[in-house]
Amino acid sequence: MNHLALADYVVFFIYFIVVVGYGYWIYQRRRSTETNTTDFFLAEGSLTWWAIGASMIASNISAEHFIGMAGSGFAMGLAISSYEWIAAATLIVVAIFFIPIYLRNHIYTMPQFLAQRYSPTVSTILAVFWLVVYVLVNLTSILYLGAIAIESLAGLSFTTCTIGLAVFSIFITLGGMKVIGYTDVIQVTVLVIGGLVVTYLALQLVADQTGASGIWDGLVALRKQADSHFHLYFREGHPHYDALPGMSLVLGGMWLNNLYYWGCNQYIVQRTLGADLKTARAGILFAAFLKLVIPLIVVIPGIAAYVLYQEGTFRAAMTDASGVVKPDHAYPVLMNLLPIGMKGLAFAALTAAVVASLAGKCNSIATIFTLDIYKKFFDKDASERKLVNVGRWAVLVSFAIAIVLAPMLRSFDQVYQYIQEYTNFITPGVFAIFLLGFFWKRATNRAALTVAILTIPFSTLLKFWPEMMSVIDIEADPIPFLHRTTWVFCLDVALMVIITLTDPAGVPLNKGLIVERRMFRVSPSFVVGAVAIFGVLAVLYSVFW
Repeated sequence: MNHLALADYVVFFIYFIVVVGYGYWIYQRRRSTETNTTDFFLAEGSLTWWAIGASMIASNISAEHFIGMAGSGFAMGLAISSYEWIAAATLIVVAIFFIPIYLRNHIYTMPQFLAQRYSPTVSTILAVFWLVVYVLVNLTSILYLGAIAIESLAGLSFTTCTIGLAVFSIFITLGGMKVIGYTDVIQVTVLVIGGLVVTYLALQLVADQTGASGIWDGLVALRKQADSHFHLYFREGHPHYDALPGMSLVLGGMWLNNLYYWGCNQYIVQRTLGADLKTARAGILFAAFLKLVIPLIVVIPGIAAYVLYQEGTFRAAMTDASGVVKPDHAYPVLMNLLPIGMKGLAFAALTAAVVASLAGKCNSIATIFTLDIYKKFFDKDASERKLVNVGRWAVLVSFAIAIVLAPMLRSFDQVYQYIQEYTNFITPGVFAIFLLGFFWKRATNRAALTVAILTIPFSTLLKFWPEMMSVIDIEADPIPFLHRTTWVFCLDVALMVIITLTDPAGVPLNKGLIVERRMFRVSPSFVVGAVAIFGVLAVLYSVFW
């Protein structure tokens, strides 16, 4: 069951040739501008709205969505979809309020924003942090999880999967942002089609198991058989409350996580920084619509696997040798049931998700290292050609490190969950620094620097609060992850306000940034699209609350 047939390899090979061929064609068309850093890192003026939107989603969706989110669908149900659906709403906010500030001030990297708004010290501290996290945590974990998923499906060795994914991604990344952006359109198309094929199979299996006919009847049967899995709100005391705590799924921590990720994260924002405002906003709106679809191709199959497990169909496949249920087996089990040919398409979809994320992440690593570290500290007068070459070497070195470190993650349990939680230790502080930097002219460098240093200790204190209280014989309950995010953010904002108001040095008004009210005006077409997205979300949360 864990091997592909010849027809599956043919389908995958066609996908591979199309992506590589299209990427090479795009690269050759713009080869004359390859030594221009804004073209290489940002594809300035080259990406259309649909390429921007597709690239944002392709960079966001990876193996952890197909494997981890489907597993969460199996274990917890539709509530995990809030990560996707609230992201759709968040993208509208980012398009209206964040992107105009970046574009008006010609911001190319997030550290550049921090240097322009606060100081080079704040910029360098966070640039180094981002590089460490992007290389040692994000790039390595994406490569590891992708290799594990493909290993389970294709029967290839883990080492072969890591090297193959890395080489494929390097080829795409070395062509620059335009190659990444336009090949991501193909990647997202394959990702969605392959995902829908798995969803179709899952619903058809549920229909057959329950005596229904057709996928619509299968969906109705799914809702009936797993009603407990079709709720978006968990009350306190629910078994999964700590992971998805009540109103934090639609307010508070969920919004903070998404606003940081989609609005202050080089990895994502970079796709929009080379476009004009109208194109950037249209691309973000397209990404928001795509976000609404993601739960259909990853969460619904997980719930279907749960129903089939309850009915006895997946009993053996969903448990390990000791009989423990493994939710993360849900998606691979479904993929292995696909007919010959379709399994190859699903394999291509999974590969597309992983490769697009790897390429996007590594392009951001190269951008920050080249423009915010190398040019600033090693060679201020470097030519455009040299900077592009430095960026390419950064790509190669980053992947070499990730290939070496990826096997080490096998010793960890629930790698993705740990990574999400611990990398989020810095998120509240960074978002507080950005938010006040955007919209409060008085926020000072001293305030930003203090929060950058203290946000990790704050997060650590709340993470290990029960253990600390036990030292003085006081029993305390663990604080849910999203609640901790909210509390640390509030502490960071309060600290920045207090330090700013008591800072004798102060800061000149409008330091380094142009922020004008007219920048936030939107077109009628954007308003229509935004209202449509919020309308769909209102219906979803009303029906499944």
